Amino acid sequence: MKRVLITGTAGFIGFFLAKLLLREGFVVHGYDAMTDYYDVALKNRRHQMLLQSETFSATEAYLEEENTFLNVAIDFKPDVIVHLAGQAGVRYSLENPRAYLDSNVIGTFNVLEAANELAVRHLLMASTSSVYGANENMPFVETEKADTPLTFYAATKKATEAMGHSYAHLWNLPITMFRFFTVYGPWGRPDMAHFKFTMGILEGTPIDIYNNGEMYRDFTYVEDLVLGIRLLIDAVPQRPISAEDIAPGDSLSPVAPYRIVNIGNSEKVKLLDYIEAIESAIGKKAIRNYMDMQTGDVPATWANAHLLKELTGYQPTTGVREGISKFVAWYRDYYGK
Repeated sequence: MKRVLITGTAGFIGFFLAKLLLREGFVVHGYDAMTDYYDVALKNRRHQMLLQSETFSATEAYLEEENTFLNVAIDFKPDVIVHLAGQAGVRYSLENPRAYLDSNVIGTFNVLEAANELAVRHLLMASTSSVYGANENMPFVETEKADTPLTFYAATKKATEAMGHSYAHLWNLPITMFRFFTVYGPWGRPDMAHFKFTMGILEGTPIDIYNNGEMYRDFTYVEDLVLGIRLLIDAVPQRPISAEDIAPGDSLSPVAPYRIVNIGNSEKVKLLDYIEAIESAIGKKAIRNYMDMQTGDVPATWANAHLLKELTGYQPTTGVREGISKFVAWYRDYYGK
């Protein structure tokens, strides 16, 4: 029975991953700081649900506290670590960049140290599609350069990718980084677009639509995303003998057991179509407040997820209308709307 240590289990994605692994019979320990970036009651509720399982336990602490995570990991003895915790939100990084440095960079360093100390079978860490920054060739592929981040959030995530590669090379630590593409679904973060749009439409307040709606995103349903992570747990990267041994399109490093994998729906959806799906699920039109592009934002994201399929045989399939219907149903139930 595999033992998996997950950071960020009170968060949106970590909660769903922990649920999936517990259903499959894994023993899971969660680690979360319960920060007040958004409603802590939502985080507490997620953890309460997970704690109903006898094979789930949790620690509440900050990753950036030196040795705290290491001691938890030593006690739990994980086979695999999945690092999802971090300061999220592109726009908040304009207001409080230090939170991203502390959580994303220092916190990730402590996870790397623990994974190396315990010589875990596989370390998997979350990055973001935001690292593609100013890149314009779409769909984005893992083998292209991503050297033009447009926000400090993206810069910290790019830094963790580089940090991970160094540890994989130096210590032969197998590491998979996954780049997420606009994840949505039930139990999401209140700062996310689908959350804000749903709340605004139900309450009859205007919703802000940036770049006058001329934006595209690769919206990925959360349960599709965590299934991709689950399958990647078993796709442990191996250091190649030479660069010639790397298959075309594989992002495997020529000098380390290290790989980057996009997890996205592989479908570019216009923001206005996404809003219309929410309107349809609610049965009410939005009051639209069209605005200019926000600083640091990008007009489009779109994943090439061929590598995910090559490695796991899986690709996300949930369409926006289906996923949004599930979210709206959860929202109305949870908030009594």
